Amino acid sequence: MVFSSIEFLWFFLPVVLGLYLAAPPRLRNLVLAGSSLVFYAWGAHALLFLFLASIGVNYLAGRLIARWRDAGAARRARWATRVAVALNLCSLFFWKYADFAVRQLDSVLGRGGHIPDPGITLPLGISFFTFHGISYVVDVHRGTARRMRHLVDYGQYMAFFPQLIAGPIIRYHEIDEQVRHPPPRSERWGDIADGFPRFALGLFKKVVIADSVATVADVSFALPGHPSFATAWVGALAYTVQIYFDFSGYTDMAIGMARMFGFRFPENFNRPYSAVSMTDFWRRWHMTLSRFFRDYVYVPLGGSRGSRAETVRNLLFVFLLTGIWHGAAWTFVLWGVYNGVLLVIERLSGVAAMSDRRWQAGRRAITFVLIVAGWVLFRARSPHQAFEFWTAMVPHGQLALNGLVRAVFRPQAQVAFALGLFTVLWPRDLVLGRVLDGPWQGRALAARVAVVAALPYAALLVAAGSFSPFLYFRF
Repeated sequence: MVFSSIEFLWFFLPVVLGLYLAAPPRLRNLVLAGSSLVFYAWGAHALLFLFLASIGVNYLAGRLIARWRDAGAARRARWATRVAVALNLCSLFFWKYADFAVRQLDSVLGRGGHIPDPGITLPLGISFFTFHGISYVVDVHRGTARRMRHLVDYGQYMAFFPQLIAGPIIRYHEIDEQVRHPPPRSERWGDIADGFPRFALGLFKKVVIADSVATVADVSFALPGHPSFATAWVGALAYTVQIYFDFSGYTDMAIGMARMFGFRFPENFNRPYSAVSMTDFWRRWHMTLSRFFRDYVYVPLGGSRGSRAETVRNLLFVFLLTGIWHGAAWTFVLWGVYNGVLLVIERLSGVAAMSDRRWQAGRRAITFVLIVAGWVLFRARSPHQAFEFWTAMVPHGQLALNGLVRAVFRPQAQVAFALGLFTVLWPRDLVLGRVLDGPWQGRALAARVAVVAALPYAALLVAAGSFSPFLYFRF
């Protein structure tokens, strides 16, 4: 069940909202935790046991860590935290990377497929709920947040369906007090009124823009052989539009729904395609993931406090992990290295510290090209295909658009493609999601009216079945 499906929009969400409105504050977390488990079981089926095990293990670990820390047994608390983090990471590795590791071992040993592929099914949202579990035990150990006393409350933090499958990644200390203190009944209708326009914006982004260009990207990257110049650029730009509007659309829907239930989620995007450097891009793209790696990996490693060589090592390691986190394939590993190397170059050359206003237009253009090149590697079936796309993006003999790509590049896709790329030129501080969160007057009111007016068209596309799963469900 996805947010842009008939089952979710017409049945699940209205029922859960109705139960939430009717429930007294003390039962709110029970309603949300229970309905969230139903939401997860709908897509995960038998793998629900893994998610329940993650909830149970991390909840018990939090109790032990808090007890030993409060009793002055710092060494025990520290080891309990390490064991809990290790269990989370081992589970993530087994379910997400075991197949990949076996295939690489088979290749290195030259067995030619003689080592059986485990055939492990990737559980929905495992990358996200694993990080939520790690955040909980680490935050409790650090004392930046209190442990949850009740399993239902902790289950609500872990399972809350708006962010369960694809984020944003909510660090425990950011939502601890919100889970403990639900808003009074008097605020519930106001929260729904504030959150619904943001949800509508996300639905529009997903089904009107991202899904419209998805087929263009899919066909372009599915073609055999060396693509033409036009095919490579159209495919790369279509995927650039798709991944941003798909993921930011999901995030807008998650933030909007969370607001409808009385929660304030952190922003996850801040006009990333307006970045003036790759360093700036990573301050604007998937910001909750960047902050997670910064707080739980980069800073504990020493961050930029050590020597230049140590800073370079820490940056490269973090972005290697970022690439691996996205998926079990060499393309993701190389994509992480690609971004890490670019950030290191910017750090060593001084570009990272340069004023955003200096040579802004040229730097935005160069950065956007680097981003598009990175997305080619991210989307490609193999490093070899990525290299073929990169070489094709340099003008050469084959310039025409492939016939199959032209056939799917229909007017609806062309409009979505143009609209998606047009946002690259918007002012850097114009973030529509933040505009919608403003008071009910002026441009905030106009933006709310506009997105709600566009909602029927998005709903028609959903009713017609012209939607697809969110891209980040795969990660």
